[in-house]
Amino acid sequence: MKKLVLCSLLLALVVIILGAYTRLTDAGLGCPDWPGCYGHLTVPSSNDTVAAANAAFPERPVEAHKAWNEMIHRYFAGALGLCILAISILALVRKEPDTPTKLPLLLLGLVIFQAALGMWTVTMNLLPVVVMGHLLGGFTVLSCLFLLYLRLHARSSQMPRPGNVHVSGLALTGMVILVVQIALGGWTSANYAALACTDMPLCEGDWLNRLDFGGAYSVPEADNYEFGAHDYAQRMTMHMVHRVGAVITFLYLTWLGLRLILRAPQSRVKLAACLMLAVLTIQLGLGVSNVVFSLPLAVAVAHNAVAATLLLVMIWITYSLYRYQGASYG
Repeated sequence: MKKLVLCSLLLALVVIILGAYTRLTDAGLGCPDWPGCYGHLTVPSSNDTVAAANAAFPERPVEAHKAWNEMIHRYFAGALGLCILAISILALVRKEPDTPTKLPLLLLGLVIFQAALGMWTVTMNLLPVVVMGHLLGGFTVLSCLFLLYLRLHARSSQMPRPGNVHVSGLALTGMVILVVQIALGGWTSANYAALACTDMPLCEGDWLNRLDFGGAYSVPEADNYEFGAHDYAQRMTMHMVHRVGAVITFLYLTWLGLRLILRAPQSRVKLAACLMLAVLTIQLGLGVSNVVFSLPLAVAVAHNAVAATLLLVMIWITYSLYRYQGASYG
């Protein structure tokens, strides 16, 4: 079960990366129906099937490269769902009293809801709330799988508990700040606002007097949300809020990481803190590069992947601080 959870964890990370790639290549509606593609299990390729698909969806003619991006993402997501189903069945079948059961069942519910969000993403034409929810759902599945893996590892290694409640609370606060920042990034991406500001460190022009928080965090009525439905001022507001969130996240996590390196008595906590600072620095560099180099595809995808990695490191730190007993941090 532990190996299956680890494989599912890696698969979930791949699904998040593929989801980011699909979104950033404007392939979210590459297949206008769900769960198939133009009524097929694969992308239509022959002249007859392409002609039939174009006739059935005249507003969305077949673009094979976008359709394949979308379908590959769905194939991997489906494989992840089957793995989580297997984990849930194993958790219920095994009779050991210390085998987690609630978390696998929660994961199963989450992945079913994720499938529904994936369907609504298509049927609601990339409604930003649904797109952001789908992104956060993927991060939630990844986090729960990692937490399950940590619990299984702690069971096998008989790690002591409980730990330092105060310091684990500081780490939990950092994780909440990070999740909020990921949500802000998801909203910015879902509304195509990643390039609303092209200057650094602030936005160009009279940006301060053009901020529109009410409009930026509302959903305007539209038939299709592909390429965004907000005006420039609203997108610029999303972008600047995400930048401010990045500064707050960077400062808090840097302070927390240095505190743990200097005061934590456990070597694994120090190691995790060092890793967190390294990943945080990479993430900051990727965020700046997105603006400076006008959102290169590889950099933008990496920005999503590193955000997921940073969240996993924060979960590791928080869980380790909670599990260890007798910690003194000065």
